[in-house]
Amino acid sequence: MALKEKIIASFEGKVVRKNLVALVKGNNPVPAYVLEYLLGQYCAIDDEAIIEEGVEKVRTVIQENYVHRSDAEIVKHKIRSNGSHKIIDKINVVLNERSNQYQGEFANLGLRGVPVSDFIVDHNQKLLSGGGVWCILTMAYSHEDDSDMRWVIADLKPIQVAHVDLEEYRTQRAAFTTEEWLDLLMHSIGLNPEFFSQRDKFIQLSRLIPHVENNYNFIELGPKGTGKSHIFSELSPHGVLVSGGDVSKARLFVNNTGNKIGLVGYWDVVALDEFEQEKGGKRTDGDLVKIMQNYMANQSFNRGKDTYQATASMAFVGNTKHNVPYMLKHSHLFESIPEGFIKGAFLDRMHMYIPGWEVRILKSSVFSEDYGFIVDYLAELLRELRNHDYSPLLDAKIALDGSLTTRDKTAVRKSFSGMAKIIYPHKVLTDDELLELLDFCIEGRKRVKDQLYIIDETFKAEPVDFQYTVKATGQVVAPETLENANYKAALEVQQEESDSPVRPESPVPSPALNLQPHQTILKDNQTGISYRALFADYLKGATSITLQDPYIRMPHQFRNLLEFCLMLANNKNPEDELALEVVTWNDEEHIPVSIQFLDEIQENLADLGIAMTYRMEQHHDRFIAADNGWKITLGRGLDIFEKYEGRFNVASLDQTKRKCKACELTYLRL
Repeated sequence: MALKEKIIASFEGKVVRKNLVALVKGNNPVPAYVLEYLLGQYCAIDDEAIIEEGVEKVRTVIQENYVHRSDAEIVKHKIRSNGSHKIIDKINVVLNERSNQYQGEFANLGLRGVPVSDFIVDHNQKLLSGGGVWCILTMAYSHEDDSDMRWVIADLKPIQVAHVDLEEYRTQRAAFTTEEWLDLLMHSIGLNPEFFSQRDKFIQLSRLIPHVENNYNFIELGPKGTGKSHIFSELSPHGVLVSGGDVSKARLFVNNTGNKIGLVGYWDVVALDEFEQEKGGKRTDGDLVKIMQNYMANQSFNRGKDTYQATASMAFVGNTKHNVPYMLKHSHLFESIPEGFIKGAFLDRMHMYIPGWEVRILKSSVFSEDYGFIVDYLAELLRELRNHDYSPLLDAKIALDGSLTTRDKTAVRKSFSGMAKIIYPHKVLTDDELLELLDFCIEGRKRVKDQLYIIDETFKAEPVDFQYTVKATGQVVAPETLENANYKAALEVQQEESDSPVRPESPVPSPALNLQPHQTILKDNQTGISYRALFADYLKGATSITLQDPYIRMPHQFRNLLEFCLMLANNKNPEDELALEVVTWNDEEHIPVSIQFLDEIQENLADLGIAMTYRMEQHHDRFIAADNGWKITLGRGLDIFEKYEGRFNVASLDQTKRKCKACELTYLRL
């Protein structure tokens, strides 16, 4: 069964085709969860005729009921003329203490002071949050001569799913493989999984952790245009996105005038957008930093004489000013945030720092056109899962290093719990899957701690080791952040090229290299890798090499083969000859094309002193075997690099600038 059919069969009525949102949205500034809520009423099945009819119905609803600010007076006229009219608008409610009455303010209709009944407020307290809630309302108009307020809310319904069944959701999850579930989640947040590696998917989905974990502190800094704020503004009616420059103690926590609770008391997630230092910007309120710092550590805050508790997670998203190598060498990875927040005590509260620089700029081609969860349905499930803790899944499998502080361990465990709830809500995962999640979560916390050593000298006094022991094997694992690994690799390449622009002429590996059997693990998005760095030293001195890779089929894979051969040519003395045997395969109907490409490569290699032969045989194993005694097993064959885009991409000229796919290579001495 194809994934689309599987999704519809398992979650009928709870999924929608994601490209329909763009069809009905037009220029209307309506959140995706509002549109998908409406589409879910009419278009939640795979029937083109019904979908087309449903899209038209939703367009009609938006056209007739959504309030454009420019058309506010026309809508008021409809309400007055007809006596009542249904509208879609964002409403915020405040208590007027003088009249002892709740009153509503409409974002687009422009009305203020509209009475709201106690019954409506009691059942929808988020209306009081200050951020506003999108609702479907029936507005009425009173023509009575003695009426103090003409406008009347006859009916109000927040736009959100009324009920979800968590156990049903968990049961249905068990029918999907991990890869299928990741793809479903990617479609659900509006992205086509085909364009994303496993690590890319983890990064995108990690933005959901604040929605699924109470009191979670998350930060993502990266280039513009990567969709950092999208999930916090479009995914859930339980989260609010505010400009980082517009926050205050009163708005976030408590307004002492009237003792009114702030955003953290009403929302599951409070996200601060554009959280970066602007040139000539206003000075950060030191008291705000202290209150926020206390809240992020203790889930409580003080204003006046009272102490308040809240469960809202905090998310900080902003843009970086420099590239990663510049920040690693000259400053730190928090350099772009407001200066008042660059304090060790504040930053130590961050549970995860997501590398926004790894996220590709979102273009129209990467958006999903397939089926995913109605985002409001997913949002309700994530909210339900906030009451659960999945971190005990770690306890039987691993032991975190004793040098880690309580905050480090809490950060790793909360991050793991959040990712597990998102990807494995049914709590069934293999040991490898558990360790894969754990490594990602440790990296997110280590990224914070590495910068704290730079920002605050006091942290250097008690350094920690971000490692853990696998209880079943006793193996000690020490995950490293990808940017550290990439930066070190880039420096090594630079140093190597500086020290030795021409490789030594000796065909025998230098004893100083001390080559040993080992395993190399490449991560998704890792850079600084090349065929020369991976293979050259181990193939030095060989006169006969066999490359077995059954997946040399696509044009980019044949280019990989040509680059491998060029590396071999540069790795030997110009006057020496090298015999290269290539064993590969293709589907029967495409074998003639493969032979044509291989013949062309064979002809071009002759002048380089490489005599290439090839055999079309179907094997599973992928390896390089040389007559100098080395064999290298290849998890992905030569196809270790992600595809690069654009005609003028430097990655087309330099392998070290390309991103890798996750794989393993094992070096054996025969």
